[in-house]
Amino acid sequence: MNSKFHLWPVEITRNAEQITTGFSLQGPGLERKAFWYRLPAACQSALAQSCDPYLLAALFKAMRTPADLVVHGALSPSLLRNLEEYQTAWAMWYPGIYSHIEIQADSELEPPQASSGAVVSGFSGGLDSSFTVFRHRRQDLGRSRQNLTAAVFVHGFDISLSRVEAYQRAALNARVMLDSLGVEMIPMAMNLKQLGDNWDHSHAAALASCLMLLQGGFSAGLIASSYPYSNLEMGWASNPVTDWLLSSASFQIIHDGAGFNRFEKIQAISEWPAALQHLRVCLRGEERDKNCCRCRKCVRAILYFRFAGCGLPPCFERDASDLQMLRMNYPSQAGINILHEILEAAHTGHAPLSTRLAIRGSIFLNRLRMLVFGSRMFKVTKRILRPRLS
Repeated sequence: MNSKFHLWPVEITRNAEQITTGFSLQGPGLERKAFWYRLPAACQSALAQSCDPYLLAALFKAMRTPADLVVHGALSPSLLRNLEEYQTAWAMWYPGIYSHIEIQADSELEPPQASSGAVVSGFSGGLDSSFTVFRHRRQDLGRSRQNLTAAVFVHGFDISLSRVEAYQRAALNARVMLDSLGVEMIPMAMNLKQLGDNWDHSHAAALASCLMLLQGGFSAGLIASSYPYSNLEMGWASNPVTDWLLSSASFQIIHDGAGFNRFEKIQAISEWPAALQHLRVCLRGEERDKNCCRCRKCVRAILYFRFAGCGLPPCFERDASDLQMLRMNYPSQAGINILHEILEAAHTGHAPLSTRLAIRGSIFLNRLRMLVFGSRMFKVTKRILRPRLS
């Protein structure tokens, strides 16, 4: 592999309220381009002194090209060891898309771990991240409890950088939720999506990058689970198999909450008034700071709250109909497993017969889609990937 990407850290810029840091990247098909993170000026003392967070951000682009990656700065030897196995997993999951690359650095140095012992979490205001924050602040977890003191709310993930007002409204709601638990909210903006990666594959590495950027003030970062151990979807960006491999000896990435399904998470946060008021599960609505009450994520959450005996929380402006339940579209086996989970919760919550029939109908329709379209889509995918697999 002759072609290479080169990564350089950029100098921190600062004004009275914010600091901007990041890296520039140049390589095959990419003129030298800056990728940045912007956060409150008070966070400057917590910034990482190594290029570890930048490596996590650039990794998928280098694996996808493929091209080796030369980092003109310091990297942690422990992170480099972990990323060997991380790359192996992704190259095996998607052999026609990702390749194992070599990573070189000007120097290898393990930075000291933050002395505070504090932990930071990613936070979107959605169910998974809300459950993670709530349980580490309010529940008795024994030895599993993390010293969670702050959460990062990132502009540039599900709310695009162009939607400034929507992000500000969503951030205000997130701050109310976190303040009620005594957790500091750290607003952060980043433009990592401009790397052009498949976000379904890379968003965990991008979030780990944002968390590890603060390794001067925190010793670990929490990434909330998307799926429970009983229904894992390998090849999804965030999973308990590979998330921990984004860690270094000085900053641990912890995949949190996979021991609970969505209904159990809803039951837990139903005791949190601020979540009932401001939870944001919708990623499809026009107003990105609100729940549309129509998409499958909204309908699913509404059902879970109903089955938990909470009625319709204030964060949803209207209830879901049986027709919406019937139309829930889950085009994968993992999605059908979610529908079975919803049906089980419906029986637990003594849902009306019409609701249970609508969910059963959705399971039937999604299975039918899998039978009709599943084999065809597999053949198309195989035909596309075959030239790269040979």
